Amino acid sequence: MNFPEKFEKEMIRILGEVGFEEYKSCFAKDAIRALRVNTLKIAPEEFKKLTGWKLEEIPWTRNGFYCHENMVPSRHPYYHAGMYYIQEPSAMTPAQFLPIEEGDKVLDMCAAPGGKSTELAARLDGTGILFSNDISFSRCKALLKNIELFGIKNAIIMSEKPNDLEDRFRGYFDKILIDAPCSGEGMFRKDSKMIDAWLEHGPDYFAPIQRSILESGIKMLRPGGMLLYSTCTFSVKEDEETVDYILKKYPEMSVVDTIDPGYFEKGRPDLLENPAEGISKTRRLFPHKIRGEGHYLALLQKAEDAVSSSNKVELAISKDKIPGECIDFLKSMGIDYKSVKDRVKLFDDKAVLLPEGCPKLDHLRVIRSGVYLGDCKKGRFVPSQAAAMTIKKGEFNNELHLNLEDERLCRYLKGETLTLRDKDGVKDGTVLVFVGDQPLGFGKAGKGTLKNKYLVGWRMNG
Repeated sequence: MNFPEKFEKEMIRILGEVGFEEYKSCFAKDAIRALRVNTLKIAPEEFKKLTGWKLEEIPWTRNGFYCHENMVPSRHPYYHAGMYYIQEPSAMTPAQFLPIEEGDKVLDMCAAPGGKSTELAARLDGTGILFSNDISFSRCKALLKNIELFGIKNAIIMSEKPNDLEDRFRGYFDKILIDAPCSGEGMFRKDSKMIDAWLEHGPDYFAPIQRSILESGIKMLRPGGMLLYSTCTFSVKEDEETVDYILKKYPEMSVVDTIDPGYFEKGRPDLLENPAEGISKTRRLFPHKIRGEGHYLALLQKAEDAVSSSNKVELAISKDKIPGECIDFLKSMGIDYKSVKDRVKLFDDKAVLLPEGCPKLDHLRVIRSGVYLGDCKKGRFVPSQAAAMTIKKGEFNNELHLNLEDERLCRYLKGETLTLRDKDGVKDGTVLVFVGDQPLGFGKAGKGTLKNKYLVGWRMNG
């Protein structure tokens, strides 16, 4: 592969002549394929046992696995059940190394398409609130799908400029992740077209953008809160120099180590210290040193005694009159309406269950807040695909369980009408379809058939 001359000189300066030759040699190898298990739905060991797939643990993750080269994980029903996310191995590091605690208010500033947000939500384990934001409204479509596919209940998805969020949420967040837009040098092996993009918009273009996003993030971080800055590029200008800029401008910020020696039971992963002129405790992953495309990580913390202005954030409390059909649907999910009535809100005819502790979001470009339950029609309620994905086995009052050997499973995922059998034990009316213990979507049973309600945009092709 032919690299731009400027890039090659910078990499030689960082790695040395020998290191750069080792780096170049990795381009003869194929890009690495991997998946990350959704721990909201299943434990990694249980997943391995259930699938029987040939999987190898990624050493710097709790729930990431290298895939066998012959696997096609995107075509499996378990993928449609939100049991895992297909993700490049080193891209798993940012959400793994931000120290999430239950109950945290977390912001993923540049969230689309959702690889990092879905892991942050899994680590929150249904507590606290996750704000997933991306400035690109079009990219938020993929973000929304992945949040819904994972069955996440406590996420707020927005499409706002960082400085507009800053005006509303000063001093609000416990943890912030900024996997910043960058020149993408770590993507050269995976997609050679990224070299053309680098020639058009390289480090000099992205560094000011990254610094602006970081400054907004710092203002939204509470005293004592942590911010993880990451890129998929090797540029010193975008990585260490950007962190150095922040440390000099904001003395209340300091770098803390991304890795505690006892962080994993299996021991300290081999993540490199920065071999350039670097900043102590920030980390670099290079594709010739690890099985991944590469990343840069810097974990920053705001001092506990930092003088920080905080905006008063009011809670959103719903006083909407909710139709009885929606209340009946909640009951079918095992949810007592009285316990959540302050959080069930109507947006036109769409019913949403807001996350606990959800703030007012007026005048922000909100795509989804909490769980989209379904549509309130005249005298009936049409449950949503998003609601289906949040329900666990045994929680719904009418369930159809299909196993991998049942030919009806793939037919359901393709949107076809199914024939019901006596042994299915299904009653007429709304039915929640499962693959094993995991929900897939709804159908409508009647006269021995199941009319398919699986969301059109999610259906399996071919």
